[in-house]
Amino acid sequence: MSAMGVVICLAIAASAGLGVYLRLRQMATVEANRDRVPPDFAGEVTLDDHRRAAEYTIAKTEFSIVETIFDAAISVLWLTLGLAPLYAAVVAMVEPGLVRSVLFVLLFGVIAGLIDMPFAAARAFWLEARFGFNRLTPQKFLIDQAKTGALEIAVSAPLLFGMFWLLRAAPDTWWLLAYVAFIAIAIAMAVIYPTVIAPLFNTFTPLEEGAMKRRMEALLAKCGFESKGLYVMDASTRSTHGNAYFSGFGKAKRIVFFDTLLARHSPDEIESILAHELGHFKFGHVRQMLLQAAAIAFLGFAVLWQAFGSDVFAGWFGLPNDPGIVLVALLLAREPISHILSPLLAWRSRRAEFEADAFARDLVGKEPMISALTRLTRDNLATLTPDPLYATFYFSHPPVPVRVAQLRATA
Repeated sequence: MSAMGVVICLAIAASAGLGVYLRLRQMATVEANRDRVPPDFAGEVTLDDHRRAAEYTIAKTEFSIVETIFDAAISVLWLTLGLAPLYAAVVAMVEPGLVRSVLFVLLFGVIAGLIDMPFAAARAFWLEARFGFNRLTPQKFLIDQAKTGALEIAVSAPLLFGMFWLLRAAPDTWWLLAYVAFIAIAIAMAVIYPTVIAPLFNTFTPLEEGAMKRRMEALLAKCGFESKGLYVMDASTRSTHGNAYFSGFGKAKRIVFFDTLLARHSPDEIESILAHELGHFKFGHVRQMLLQAAAIAFLGFAVLWQAFGSDVFAGWFGLPNDPGIVLVALLLAREPISHILSPLLAWRSRRAEFEADAFARDLVGKEPMISALTRLTRDNLATLTPDPLYATFYFSHPPVPVRVAQLRATA
């Protein structure tokens, strides 16, 4: 391995070290404030609830520290020791060509998924179960894992064949053609996800007729939001966490409520949650996020173009210059860059959440929104006292106390 390969491995370790440091800050801040409910929430969140949220947050963060260290170690081990023998095994089975490159990437993905599975199981059956959130059975967990793996292979295999074929057929422009195809497929997936993919994991039933549905439809009409309907998802079969979202693209959009959310929130709160989601629609946040993802993907394909066009990158780790190896090695080495970009991307997401909050406040009033945020925080055991630097890196939503203060401060 060359000096540059060593530098990349050290960067992966440094990124993990930064992640551990930020998580330790989070734990310390939550622990220091566990015996004092923030004044704005003293009437709605009991001290016992606040302490339990602190315990859950600390447990999640401890788990995340272990996972962060493990992931970094596995990435370095793959780059230094694992990829070469895996490729040699594929070489022994498959003749040179597209099949060899694609098979290597898929085999790596299967092994990586199996390595990650114990963490997924521990998260569900130890961490989430410990705090009463988990509803998964071992059988359903394994079925979900199998479905996810099968979908990833079914989607990835043709994409990999297409990309590696373009690499040979149009070595100078393949990356632009592949990028355009990638964006088209991503948009298509956004359209078919609600009706084809999501139902493989959950059951979606139309929101039952009644006052609640009429109220929600009136709100949609007021905002000019066209959708394929209002649906309830059986989230309670896997977890007690509550949420709501809209999915799809264009006229295929649909509003989805978790059944756990409907069971715990008042009609006013549910209306405010829907108003918040409609705020994302009104401000074009979904379109903006798609453009952001497209820009990042463009840079990613440009990096692939450079890496595939030279044997330098693979040589840094003493690896053969096969496109499958180059692709996997780049995916393993990207974490430091992703970590550096995370505060910027998280800031952009938090800004969108503030805009959606303001829209909901103007549409249905601030009190239902504040009540809904408080209940969501309490029911999901989210901490009210996160570390600000940790939140800067990892919070896609502003901390709830900041959101509530913003709602109360703005006329």
